Amino acid sequence: MKIGGFQKLSLIDYPGKISCIVFTIGCNFRCPYCYVPQLVLPEKIKKLKEVPVAEIFSFLQKNKGLNEAVVITGGEPTIHPDLPEFIRRVKAMGYSVALETNGTNFRMLKNLVEEKLVDYVELDIKNKLDFEKYNLTVGGVLTEKMFENIKKSIKLLLEGKIAYEFRTTLVKEFHRVEDIVEIAKAIKGGKIYYLQNFRPDVEVVGGKRFTPMDEETLKEIVKKASNFVRVVRR
Repeated sequence: MKIGGFQKLSLIDYPGKISCIVFTIGCNFRCPYCYVPQLVLPEKIKKLKEVPVAEIFSFLQKNKGLNEAVVITGGEPTIHPDLPEFIRRVKAMGYSVALETNGTNFRMLKNLVEEKLVDYVELDIKNKLDFEKYNLTVGGVLTEKMFENIKKSIKLLLEGKIAYEFRTTLVKEFHRVEDIVEIAKAIKGGKIYYLQNFRPDVEVVGGKRFTPMDEETLKEIVKKASNFVRVVRR
């Protein structure tokens, strides 16, 4: 598994646990507002120094009892066929595992959940479940199979067999109030839905400047979406 970054301490990425974060290289989306282009774009990946897997496991061995969990993000972790084996090694050391994913690899996600290899799933819903809208938001690379897998992944989490959260990054150029309300309807009854506003001060995949939601619009979104699911702003 190719790893492009390793954060040794986080108090916010796994609810209630002290964690470290593994950033995998590569993604099957090209969301224009993505803030980790160095993990997504091939021309930037070429310049990235990989983190040796051995270095991560050495850290985990030394920090047993201090760190409680490992958060695996990207990029998109599930594009790596050896992700399950990596997680098995982490779990064997006694750590909890959280997985951040876009939901496109339903089969792998389902297997990870059923084999109890992950303890927490953070599913990033990019936009309302309309193919054209979703495709625009992820950079024009969406396939019908990906889209169906995303819907299946959402349904899997809603079954409640594992702790999870849904989340959406809000970008004025891609989202309207009604879009987020439609997402909330699609995950009605879900445990929690985090909304995080876009940060305009970072380099993004699309190479353009995008706009966060204004405060008034954010409040309207939260109010309307909260009729269907518990909404929390980040």
